[in-house]
Amino acid sequence: MNTRPMPLSDDYELRFESLFQAGRALAFPCDAAGGVRLDGLSERARQNYLFARAVVGREYAMPIVLRCGGARG
Repeated sequence: MNTRPMPLSDDYELRFESLFQAGRALAFPCDAAGGVRLDGLSERARQNYLFARAVVGREYAMPIVLRCGGARG
């Protein structure tokens, strides 16, 4: 069994847009369904992701999944 974690894809990103500051957002690599692998993030990115999720509707809008330039097809 392969125990190495699969690398995060750069094909998609989960983006949390600020409700108050135009152009401000937090974005994280994810799969097509918006799933973020927490163990693949740096400690700071993991903290930012958990914060953004906790303040959806107060600081950030509901996240959206965007297909990035690295995606093929």
